[in-house]
Amino acid sequence: MPDRLKDKVALVTGGAAGIGEATAVLFAEEGAKVVIADLDKAAGARTVAQIETLGGNAVFVKTDVSDEEAVRDVCNKAVEHFGKLNILVNNAAIFILKGIEATAEDWERSLRVNVIGASLMSHYAVEKMKQSGGGAIVNLSSISAFIAQPLFVTYSATKAALLQMTRNMAMDLAPYHIRVNCVCPGTILTRATSDHMKRVGMNLEQFLAEQAPEYLLGRVGQPREVAYAILFLASDEASFITGTHLMVDGGYTAR
Repeated sequence: MPDRLKDKVALVTGGAAGIGEATAVLFAEEGAKVVIADLDKAAGARTVAQIETLGGNAVFVKTDVSDEEAVRDVCNKAVEHFGKLNILVNNAAIFILKGIEATAEDWERSLRVNVIGASLMSHYAVEKMKQSGGGAIVNLSSISAFIAQPLFVTYSATKAALLQMTRNMAMDLAPYHIRVNCVCPGTILTRATSDHMKRVGMNLEQFLAEQAPEYLLGRVGQPREVAYAILFLASDEASFITGTHLMVDGGYTAR
């Protein structure tokens, strides 16, 4: 197997499906031992089985990233299973797409998972990374942190928060040899995208016809394409990169 992450232990939140699943599988292909943190036990088990079929090593830990005790537990279990923790991918997210009509409950749920969850995961993962002499954190932001979209206020605000969190964490953690970066995907075909299509009453053909022309490459993305960007930032190939963002958006924001 390739070894860009040989001897590394990675924790991927939201690792049971979509971008998280693609990242977990790619990391395993590149030699990492992977901890998959997700609420979906069945999907998590399928991702572990997929990795094991490829000859990789992975474990699933049911995790609610908005629950501090669960976050502490998954970081502890990563070390119990594999002896250390080197990489954290903050991918777990909740997609509450609301505009000005968003309620306090909508905001609390969005912030609790997308912002506070990533912060809690980073807090407890960093404790373990320090013991290993350093590491890398990759946050999942979005093009939504840069552009205005209709009825996206709640989601976009959380992704913008992750962008600034990345910069500040990079500054604070540099003395401990922990790099922090983020990727900013455009539209990616995942289960969350399918759920969005159902909410707006569109089928796949209609959705692609609407979205594809907005991208310079004339199409939307696949989870694996984002996973490769995450892999780069998590690997030693990005050893002199911290505090920045990488657009994985097919040229959407270049217009």
